[in-house]
Amino acid sequence: MVDIPHPVVVLDLDDTLYLERDFARSGFAAVGRHLEESHGLTGYAEHCARLLDEGHRGTVFDAALAAMGLAAIEVAPLVALYRGHAPEIALAEDAGRLLDRLGARASAIITDGPAQTQGNKVAALGLLDRIGKVILTGLLPEGCGKPHAMAYEMVEQWSGRPAGDHVYIADNAAKDFVTPRARGWTTVQILRERRIHACTAPTPGHAAHHVVVSLDELRLA
Repeated sequence: MVDIPHPVVVLDLDDTLYLERDFARSGFAAVGRHLEESHGLTGYAEHCARLLDEGHRGTVFDAALAAMGLAAIEVAPLVALYRGHAPEIALAEDAGRLLDRLGARASAIITDGPAQTQGNKVAALGLLDRIGKVILTGLLPEGCGKPHAMAYEMVEQWSGRPAGDHVYIADNAAKDFVTPRARGWTTVQILRERRIHACTAPTPGHAAHHVVVSLDELRLA
């Protein structure tokens, strides 16, 4: 167990509160339905899901089209549909239990990514009534996503508490922990079994103070 005595619990979103893989599959399904309706094509979502499972990331749409002999189809509208669709996703069970323990509107979220996409995820997960402060870094000035300090400063302004009273729970050590650690926050890395990213820390300063595989391992003071 990891004791969390801090009054301000701040959370990441993707692969922290739910599996990002589930959002991807939801998006693939939305794009697949579109291609079936517009071009009479079937099987696209399955191609994309298989490629994701094989480790493909930014090239999934192009690779799936090429594998199906559909390279002439423009990718940009498919990406826009994927990013803008209303996702069918659900909180991880341990995340739901953590939010129940935190109580109504007692926590904050900092999440990177396109603002519409991340906002759709927050809404789909039913977090708008459960989170006190939601910061979508896609709404901040360019270059102010993690690890930039702006979002963390905004949380401190919202909470009105000293920096040392905050804990950040997230997954990706490449960007999530280096800034809050430098500010005096406590950091916790959650490594879900089916996460998308490797989440390896490039330097000791990027690593979290604690590592867990379930949010049930956190004991709130």
